[in-house]
Amino acid sequence: MSAELSSLQMRARVHAALGDPARLAIVDALVLGDASPGEMGQRLGLPTNLVAHHVKVLQDAGLVTRTRSEGDRRRAYLRLVPEVLAALAPPALDEADRVVFVCTHNSARSQLAAALWRDRVGGAVASAGTHPAPRVHPRAVRVAHRHGLTLDPAGTAHVGDVVHDGDLVIAVCDNAHEDLAGPDASVHPRLHWSVPDPVRVDTDAAFEAAYTDLADRINRLAPAVVPGTPKAGPSSS
Repeated sequence: MSAELSSLQMRARVHAALGDPARLAIVDALVLGDASPGEMGQRLGLPTNLVAHHVKVLQDAGLVTRTRSEGDRRRAYLRLVPEVLAALAPPALDEADRVVFVCTHNSARSQLAAALWRDRVGGAVASAGTHPAPRVHPRAVRVAHRHGLTLDPAGTAHVGDVVHDGDLVIAVCDNAHEDLAGPDASVHPRLHWSVPDPVRVDTDAAFEAAYTDLADRINRLAPAVVPGTPKAGPSSS
């Protein structure tokens, strides 16, 4: 059995164990402190036999352990295994030298994504376009400025001049992803974020929505990046 399949099966088992409201309530309670089965039953208003059943399911899933009291040896306490909950997160991505965000014109979404990554995660990051525009869109520059970020208005680049082996390439628009997904493409995105094009609408609200979408996605991606990825080094825009 592959490690990836084993991880998926383990996570599925844990999710199944958490699928009952009473078991989820037990886990919620144990996040903050340990409790005996009797104390847990009193807290949740559950009969002893039902607590025993739910605790067994949680133990079988590896979420809960039972330890003997150092005082009254007849008592046992339930304790959460927090690393099992932490393992529910998606597995880490393979190590990369740099993160490169790509959109069509390299004038808005990819620029904002690179600036956000540089500010929130750090390390080597770049952006590029499949058909780069001469300049960064003024509304993208303004929304970045409102959030304390800086974009170089003239800093656009072609994907072929930016992407190197070892880069984690993320397409942040549908057109760029589809341009680069074909078998003859020299650059293949590892991830695709279908962020609506704010230039089509061309309002401050549309650019703000794109910024928020990208910020949320970067917050979700960052924990999946293995330690040291991206490797520390000078950044480029």
